Amino acid sequence: VQLVESGGGLVQPGGSLRLSCTASGTPSFIFRFYDMGWFRQGPGSQRELVAVIDTSDNTNYADSVRGRFTISRDNAKNTVYLQMNSLKPEDTAVYYCNRRSPLFSWGQGTQVTVSS
Repeated sequence: VQLVESGGGLVQPGGSLRLSCTASGTPSFIFRFYDMGWFRQGPGSQRELVAVIDTSDNTNYADSVRGRFTISRDNAKNTVYLQMNSLKPEDTAVYYCNRRSPLFSWGQGTQVTVSS
């Protein structure tokens, strides 16, 4: 399975971005059985899990993003989304998606920079 993230960019504090992650190499009737997550790795930090969506569309979030980020999925498109609102400078990171467990190979990620 190959993962391709997109949608990052430079945004001012308080702004919004919507990230997308599309999985190829797996049919949609299989993709729907994956619990998927968004991860991020900030400068000098370890990669951390920030949002998860399971096969029943139940979601969970890290405390640092709860109430600001929303994860969703479109199984017909093999795609997972991350809507990010009220962005803060500390959200600056490279964002990746992946299966919750076991992991696939990582994609290239998409850079999110929050700065005025």
